[in-house]
Amino acid sequence: MTDIVNIKTFGKLKESGYKSISIKDELRKNLIKKLQNHETEFEGIIGYNETVIPDIHTSILSRHNIILLGLRGQAKTRIARLMVNLLDEYIPIIEGSELNDDPFKPLSRFGIDKIKEMGDETPIEWIHRSSRFTEKLATPDVSIADLIGDVDPIKAASLKLPYSDERVIHFGLIPRSHRSIFVINELPDLQARIQVALFNILQEKDVQIRGFKIRLPLDVQFVFTANPEDYTSRGSIVTPLKDRIDSQILTHYPKTVEISKQITQQEAIITEMQKVSIKSFDLVENLIEQIAFEARDSEYVDKKSGVSARLTISAYENLVSTAERRMLINQEDQTVIRITDFIGVIPSITGKIELVYEGEQEGPAKVAQILLGKAIRKLFNQLFPSPEKIKREHEENPYKEIMQFFAKGKSVDILNHFSNEDYRKKLDEVPGLKEIVQKHHANVKNDEKYLLMEFALHGLAEYSILSKSRIEFGAKFKDMLSSMFTMSDDDEDQLDNDENLF
Repeated sequence: MTDIVNIKTFGKLKESGYKSISIKDELRKNLIKKLQNHETEFEGIIGYNETVIPDIHTSILSRHNIILLGLRGQAKTRIARLMVNLLDEYIPIIEGSELNDDPFKPLSRFGIDKIKEMGDETPIEWIHRSSRFTEKLATPDVSIADLIGDVDPIKAASLKLPYSDERVIHFGLIPRSHRSIFVINELPDLQARIQVALFNILQEKDVQIRGFKIRLPLDVQFVFTANPEDYTSRGSIVTPLKDRIDSQILTHYPKTVEISKQITQQEAIITEMQKVSIKSFDLVENLIEQIAFEARDSEYVDKKSGVSARLTISAYENLVSTAERRMLINQEDQTVIRITDFIGVIPSITGKIELVYEGEQEGPAKVAQILLGKAIRKLFNQLFPSPEKIKREHEENPYKEIMQFFAKGKSVDILNHFSNEDYRKKLDEVPGLKEIVQKHHANVKNDEKYLLMEFALHGLAEYSILSKSRIEFGAKFKDMLSSMFTMSDDDEDQLDNDENLF
């Protein structure tokens, strides 16, 4: 790295042997070094190593402007922000320049005049790569003045200049991002006339402001983001602009529960107190992720909108906090996340999914419960014998003892606010429940054993072997057949709901 402390003038900069290069060549140069040294340039991006990241590498090596196409919550903006790591740590500009003027190739009238006036004595300042990133969310009210610039009457008056002098121009975000990365999120939301101005910059390097004939050879790395539906189907992108974006890269949601779980654990904000006092097991973490997978396949959820990775992050934070609240109320020092604690994730689900007509008819809360029920059903088959397979292949029923207990008219209430001791006592009341957990999960410790016991009840209810209904502060498990003959009027009204409610 050039010794920037001692380089304060243009003359000193030339003596140092510094060579300026375009931002695209700069990104390419630094990416080549990182690839050769096997360094990670997109820290924290999980699940894209074999898909998205190689495409980004190729685009940067080709010195392309990029558009990232994907549904919400697919790390598009984060990827764009991390591209800053591929810039040089510092670059020199003419001191006081609004447009990051390169001393070797000044762009603005200010920069050109300064070099002409002072020559090698022109003062130089160094800007850090963190200052070479601009991000703009595209909205319908974004104007040409915002992005490109406009005439500034106040500047004209204070400098006593006529409007015909280009020094009265107040430049917008894009000219001020000269030698920087410029990101436009949700590109289709820009008005068509703004998009025309953009493709003119991309192709011709023209910046048209009012009546000024200005040609600014801007050196900008453009990164756009968009939803595939908006970008390809609705005609929201003017064709010339689409044609001038060199590389189109498709992002995607995590392909496996394990990858999704890594993202959630990395991004969820859990306090140190919660980490110490709230114990979580793979079962609940997998269940959180499975909810998102079920949502992405659900007939009730709008697939064009997508289901953001933020759903599982928020849901996990709420799940931990639900368990913490119960622990604090019971004045306990530690606790384990339970299946009943999933009542706390419902607000995270309802706020993160867009419903189609059928989903709106059911209601957000009901859809959230349905998704949770499907996730429980899916994981149950991975942890315990499948009731469907047992019935289909006429195998001996491993749940017989549990079913006989409930067939005698017995019921079990698992309340949300149970203390650790009450929770275990209630589960111990069901004969055969602990035995089936020990048979299929012999090596689990006591806390996880009780979690699996509770999960088994919920799973059997999802397969209609038991009845699960909502009570005021939890769930009631009963025999399926007897519950059908002992329903109250209120139970009848909520029969459809209760099968999936806590």
